[in-house]
Amino acid sequence: MISKPDRVVLIGVAGDSGCGKSTFLRRLTDLFGEDFVTVICLDDYHSLDRKQRKETGITALDPRANNFDLMYEQIKALKNGEKIDKPIYNHETGLLDPAEVIEPNHIIVIEGLHPLYDERVRNLLDFSVYLDISDEVKIAWKIQRDMAERGHTYEDVLAQINARKPDFEAYIDPQKGFADVVIQVLPTQLIKNDQERKVLRVQMIQRDEVEGFEAAYLFDEGSEIHWTPCGRKLTCSYPGIKMYYGPDSYYGHSVSVLEVDGQFDKLEEVIYIEQHLSKTSSKYTGELTELLLKHREYPGSNNGTGLFQVLVGLKMRATYERLIAPEKVAVSA
Repeated sequence: MISKPDRVVLIGVAGDSGCGKSTFLRRLTDLFGEDFVTVICLDDYHSLDRKQRKETGITALDPRANNFDLMYEQIKALKNGEKIDKPIYNHETGLLDPAEVIEPNHIIVIEGLHPLYDERVRNLLDFSVYLDISDEVKIAWKIQRDMAERGHTYEDVLAQINARKPDFEAYIDPQKGFADVVIQVLPTQLIKNDQERKVLRVQMIQRDEVEGFEAAYLFDEGSEIHWTPCGRKLTCSYPGIKMYYGPDSYYGHSVSVLEVDGQFDKLEEVIYIEQHLSKTSSKYTGELTELLLKHREYPGSNNGTGLFQVLVGLKMRATYERLIAPEKVAVSA
């Protein structure tokens, strides 16, 4: 049985629907243990049900469709170690169901469209990540999924994307400027005029000067590194793999950027890359690769998406351990 927490550590996971939040959350619960983590979907704080949104023309992305006052009060209460009666938004019916009791836990993850939108909620967070899929990749993924699995036409899919775009750009996308880490999925630069979007270029944008956070780096901290890993040590078919690391500026903040372009053929060999990374927050050499291998079936495991999701998970664990350390010292004293 998991003990009652002395301190609740609060993590925010932001991003649009279909950007990989579910996979990332599975990786987090694998890392910490299911009983140790409580995940709250912020859809539960919709103030308008599906029928009301349709009648008013206000989308779920619009802040007016969400109760930020209640969200703030309840998240604050959890962080203070108090239980809450959290509302439930039923995705099947589009209605609000009766509330459920949520007890404080060692780690509370708030995930959804708006974890970084409200400044009051944002200031409660101990760590935040934004999962960012570029338009080109998002459209390709949605077209492949909705046309193949749901029988939608190309025109229907494009119309849905375009209908959401103004609200996404106004209310969701700017939140990445507040995140400690952004995982950005982009089209590959290794294949000219690539349209399939199966090979991806993935960046881990790490904000500098975040208290207690040490950015992971490749070879030499602060330098600009372009690296093509050795083909004898890292098996990779066409179009190969390239990595990059360097300083940059992002939304007015100094950042450190790690990048993987291409995909891994043999996940066991990722340890070759891991050995060239520093400040990964792993507890032993090979832990990063081991965690990736643990669920090789998860989407993105064979490219930078999975690698960086695991790496961010390790950073979250380091944040948790740093924050509870004073509690341990106080208890032992």
